[in-house]
Amino acid sequence: MYELAILARGGVLLTVWAVAAGWPPGRLAGRLRRDGWQRICRGAWAVPGKEVDWRVRATALQFLRPEWVCSHGTAARLHRIERLGAPGRTDRLEFTAPAPTRSTADDGMRVHGTAFLTAGDRSTRRGLRTTTPARTVGDLIRAAGSREEAVVVVVDSALARRAVQGVRREALVRYEELAAELRAPRRGATRARSWLRLAEPASGSPAETVARLRIGDTGLFPESQPTLRTAAGPPLRPDFLFRAKGLAVEVEGFAFHGTRRAHERDVARFNALQSCPEVRRVLRFTAGEVFRHPDRMTATIRAALTL
Repeated sequence: MYELAILARGGVLLTVWAVAAGWPPGRLAGRLRRDGWQRICRGAWAVPGKEVDWRVRATALQFLRPEWVCSHGTAARLHRIERLGAPGRTDRLEFTAPAPTRSTADDGMRVHGTAFLTAGDRSTRRGLRTTTPARTVGDLIRAAGSREEAVVVVVDSALARRAVQGVRREALVRYEELAAELRAPRRGATRARSWLRLAEPASGSPAETVARLRIGDTGLFPESQPTLRTAAGPPLRPDFLFRAKGLAVEVEGFAFHGTRRAHERDVARFNALQSCPEVRRVLRFTAGEVFRHPDRMTATIRAALTL
């Protein structure tokens, strides 16, 4: 019999591997528990001391079901695609499997059965089989519950360079790739194509995208991320600019300016923005205001434009 640790792959051991190596099935579970192995799911264990996070769980499930491909929310995490409301949904794993697999769901996992999963829809990311960025974004937009959720995925995460979870990455897809992905006659495709037309790659954060959509709902269409010259020379790009009125609008993201240096940079940026010849006034809104009180935000902007 081989030592159990030798049989593990990526910190994961399947019971079928141990049995094939000569371990008696009746003694195996007890031995694993005594040695500190952690049960991931039926038929899979993590080596002692290993954190059983979502990637370990996904790895074990793909060992057990080789036909499963990470998709939707799990693929979004692998590609570092931001989503609205994602913090409350990240523990649930999502996979897509080719037909005749039936779609199933429980508290910890969802499997999407589909006949529309080609070799061109698959890739490998961070050691896991996953849908490509274009297919992932297409799936998320088609399944999105709101316009805001869909456009955040398209704008902030797919079409733009982003810093996500402390990692800076390039744009994942081109607009033309997404348009091609959404041409297929699938459920939700018509609505998804209409949302794709709202894309603005210049948007810098989910809160900024939602603010732009809400501002547009009131009939106001500012420039997004225009390049302005400050009095000292270096360029700045405010989130929005109503050039004719000299009004700049900034949306502060979720990140907390928790250090003295970060706070000083924020103050310096605010002062520099006010020194731009095109800017006569600056309004600032927090992400919380954008998401919870969009009507208050748009009313404040409208009032400032009348001055």
